[in-house]
Amino acid sequence: MSSSDSGPTSSLQLHGPFELESGERLPSVTVAYRTWGRLDARGDNAVLVCHALTGSADVDRWWGPLLGAGRALDPERDFVVCSNVLGGCYGTTGPTSPRPGGSGRWGGDFPAVTVRDMVRVEAALLDALGVRRLRLVIGGSLGGMQVLEWALLFPDRVDALAPIAVSARHSAWCIALSAAQREAIYADPRWRGGHYPIGNGPEAGLAVARQIAMCTYRSRASLEARFSRAGEEPGGFAVEGWLQHHGRALVDRFDASTYVTLTKAMDTHDVGRGRGGWREVLATVRAPALVLSIDTDVLYPPVEQEELAAALPAGRLLRLGSPHGHDAFLIEGEVVNALVSGFRRQVERGAAREEGAWVA
Repeated sequence: MSSSDSGPTSSLQLHGPFELESGERLPSVTVAYRTWGRLDARGDNAVLVCHALTGSADVDRWWGPLLGAGRALDPERDFVVCSNVLGGCYGTTGPTSPRPGGSGRWGGDFPAVTVRDMVRVEAALLDALGVRRLRLVIGGSLGGMQVLEWALLFPDRVDALAPIAVSARHSAWCIALSAAQREAIYADPRWRGGHYPIGNGPEAGLAVARQIAMCTYRSRASLEARFSRAGEEPGGFAVEGWLQHHGRALVDRFDASTYVTLTKAMDTHDVGRGRGGWREVLATVRAPALVLSIDTDVLYPPVEQEELAAALPAGRLLRLGSPHGHDAFLIEGEVVNALVSGFRRQVERGAAREEGAWVA
């Protein structure tokens, strides 16, 4: 087995019921996860990777350029861990899981979860694996939200953090876009109150939701350069076919109830919620932070990362120039690898930290 191949996904059953931030309880929680490398005797060489909305524990599949010997996530020295989030549909307890009592699956009745709930489940997993400290917590989009909550919920366990393409709190812009995507799902007559079969065709509301999302994951320049007005006649525009492809692809691998659950969780994201102002709470974070911004991101625009980096006492803002919009943190893997690797070298050298954002 190579250092970049951890083998099949593993599962962990957490002991006892799990209480959510809402006060509701899940009778049991199963966590699906993968690891690369080995945990050292002190339990302090771990790196936690947090995935985005429709991601999974398979870092090698969606962030391969960062994983491997000499890379930002190096199994030769790091114990790399990634788990499917609470509420997901890739092995961790969520809407597709069996309902307690054996009466089908949860579907739309799955309790509301928050990003903080996701992080607390991740912490329970790491406890079970023997991880005491994290050299780095890294993730983009929904993953970046988890990174920020790790720094606030478990500050003594995190040596460094890298929130990518994310904000300190979900904006009205993002909430509106999430709501529109959910409405597309609700409008599908096959929704049936949230009990929605996986892979039921390209016309499904989930496919439409994905098409809306794809328009926010890329940029005008990216779509114009790739498609322009190609295919204007007679079969329709090429960009329409691209959207339809992505809609079908998500329907084939994802679940609509899960999509609803996770987008609602993202809408709860606000590091200041219940803690005071978001700037004030971020000012308590002492770990060095790489805040990575994408210059063409229309979903989480650069101004939000500028604010985030400025609020973190050891925040360092780096800008990724790419035509690909929000998805650039996945598409530009080699560039992200170089930036994260450089940040880790600086942290390991104990580079002097100054108050305020460091911009390169």
